[in-house]
Amino acid sequence: MKRDFMFTSESVTEGHPDKLCDQISDAVVDRFLQHDPYARVVAECAVSTSIVFIAARFAADVTLDFPTIARQVIGMVGYEQQAFNAKSCSIVTSLSELPAGGKRIFQEEELGEEEIDAIPVRNQATVFGFACNQTPAFMPLPIWLAHRLARRLTSVRLQKILPYLSPDGKTQVGVEYRDGRPARIHSITVVASQNREGEPDPARFAVDIREAVIDQVFVDEPVKPDDRTRIFVNPDGALILGGPAVHAGLTGRKNAIDTYGEYARHSGAALSGKDPLRIDRIGAYAARHAAKNVVAAGLAAECEIQLSYSIGLARPVSVQAETFGTGRIPDGEIARLVESHFDFRLAGIVRQFNLRRLPSQLKGGFYRKLAAYGHVGRMDIGLPWEVIDRAALLRDDAARSG
Repeated sequence: MKRDFMFTSESVTEGHPDKLCDQISDAVVDRFLQHDPYARVVAECAVSTSIVFIAARFAADVTLDFPTIARQVIGMVGYEQQAFNAKSCSIVTSLSELPAGGKRIFQEEELGEEEIDAIPVRNQATVFGFACNQTPAFMPLPIWLAHRLARRLTSVRLQKILPYLSPDGKTQVGVEYRDGRPARIHSITVVASQNREGEPDPARFAVDIREAVIDQVFVDEPVKPDDRTRIFVNPDGALILGGPAVHAGLTGRKNAIDTYGEYARHSGAALSGKDPLRIDRIGAYAARHAAKNVVAAGLAAECEIQLSYSIGLARPVSVQAETFGTGRIPDGEIARLVESHFDFRLAGIVRQFNLRRLPSQLKGGFYRKLAAYGHVGRMDIGLPWEVIDRAALLRDDAARSG
């Protein structure tokens, strides 16, 4: 395995058109589940200049105003451009209501083990979860830093520190690894859109981004930029307005940003816009939960958990672990421990993480909060799959087996 290398990951702000679509799709999921926790829904969105398109299939005991939901999200993100804003953009919907009732309605918290076993997945999927000990969030350092820069871009805009910024932005961080560990920051790229051309001039813009964004993010980071770090701010020139007025967006097009920044595998399926009975969404959360606990238990410095599901079965047909040569015990033994201590059944995951009721319990919904800055590795939200609640069990079981 290569131990010396350079790796880059990118993130985008919540105003990026793809992330705007993810947020609209997940806001629809939130709204359905707030009114009917047993709702089934798949919602997808596309945006371009002055237009939003929403396609949704759903079964629920509630009727939603899809255009109003979309306009609320656009307004909260902050688009006020003439070419794209919450008040004047056209919203087109293609909606398909599915038959109500059926297998969607079961109370997972009241089910016994045999009843949990009798609830199969309805779509096939192979999902991945990953964790490593490079950061406090057990995430790879490049995506961790890229997300922090993207969040800071949004923060300085909302706080009027850099009031000339518009909502669309992108960041990328390159990290040099030596002997498998982050050693230095190779490069930092920030692409930020502004409201008007020439305000401020490019030189002032670069200084502002460096001082208000980059320097602030790295204050508490152990690996910092050095005099050889290459820093690029809008390297292709000024980006005026940005957002849907400049480039179109689509739900589910930023899977790497949603997960591990391509440092580890992801399933390829979109995470946003799906209710919690979709195993290609919640299986990825369950796999992350297991991988994070393996690393927290000290059984490996890096761990990837793979779960493969087949239609009609409740349990994954395959549970695999890969530690990339960092495991203290064999990968097969880690897979056995994970399968023993984690419930990867569809209804079991929904029950453990309370996935149908979180949108009603958290102010402002739940799933929309995941749609920007990552579905995993978040330290700003109390995500149930980020809890290290099985680490001691895994460690003790591994010690007994050894």
